[in-house]
Amino acid sequence: MVLHRTVREEATFMKVALFNVSNNLCGECSLALRRFVGGMDGVESIDVEHGKIAVRFDEAAIDEEKLSKITKDSIEKLGYRIDE
Repeated sequence: MVLHRTVREEATFMKVALFNVSNNLCGECSLALRRFVGGMDGVESIDVEHGKIAVRFDEAAIDEEKLSKITKDSIEKLGYRIDE
């Protein structure tokens, strides 16, 4: 399941994309996801905790649909399943 919410920060609107994962990510997978997705232009932060992933991003810098696809693909390549 992917949820979205909008957060206002310093005159910039940041959105948060939430992903539920079937299992908790191991430490190395969590770090890999943080480095890859978190390093993308427009991504402010990524939090991975208890099978939930929250990606805070600037919608003006990265398309929400593109971000969701890349994040989902990355999670699945690490061997995890997104709970819809």
